[in-house]
Amino acid sequence: MAVAPPAVGVRCGRPAARRPGSVTEQERTLGEVAAEHVTALDLQIGILRLRRAVLNTVAGREPTVEEMERMHQLATLSEAERRRLTDDFLDAVFDGRHGEDDHAAVRRSLTPELPDNPSEDQIAAWVELAELSLDPGFRAGLRSAVEDHAADLPAAAPPRPDVVAVTRGLVKAAVTSGIGPDSPPADPVVAGLTAACARTVGRPDDAQLHGWLLHRLESANDPRRDRYAHLLAVINGWPAPEPLAPVIGWAVAALRRRTAR
Repeated sequence: MAVAPPAVGVRCGRPAARRPGSVTEQERTLGEVAAEHVTALDLQIGILRLRRAVLNTVAGREPTVEEMERMHQLATLSEAERRRLTDDFLDAVFDGRHGEDDHAAVRRSLTPELPDNPSEDQIAAWVELAELSLDPGFRAGLRSAVEDHAADLPAAAPPRPDVVAVTRGLVKAAVTSGIGPDSPPADPVVAGLTAACARTVGRPDDAQLHGWLLHRLESANDPRRDRYAHLLAVINGWPAPEPLAPVIGWAVAALRRRTAR
């Protein structure tokens, strides 16, 4: 294959003669020219990756023209704009509190950090997560959970896991083992769950607490939380999280059965 000769003004071994009136006033090596082409190609690849991610999302949803425009806008936000959107979402959930307390750690664990050179999957995940964070219903549900957890703790109590975390820790093994929520083997699991939650919130382990726990878990049984956690892991390059829905659903079914007796 024939190779085109280097352009005038580009050094290849020895200096090339510069013609009068040449646009290029400084000689450049082939390596420098190649580096410029790499930068330009990287920019084009990034744009194409962005377009492909948005189109893939569009193909899977069949959105309206307005929704498609919003997805493109979310995909092309600058880092500062993404940060403002995330801060606005977390401020709405945590009532604007940024202090170094238990909320600060949770805020960090919910913060997406899109890398400088994201993959198509990360771009698509960011668009969906941004849309989810703008959903008033999702915001209100998370804020209600934060407020409920704060109200459940005894006065001046140190930070403690919420009832969802307690449930996950105690019920996961039963779900994995295939124990049915209505079966007799589920009885000791439910008893251990109610006892642990009673200790967490400093209340008696009685019928009133069982009804209260059922209400809390029903409120927390929102599949959008699992979706947010999954998208966050894709964006941040974290391992895929285990979904909460099977565990919370099992606990809700088991408690309903036993509170109805």
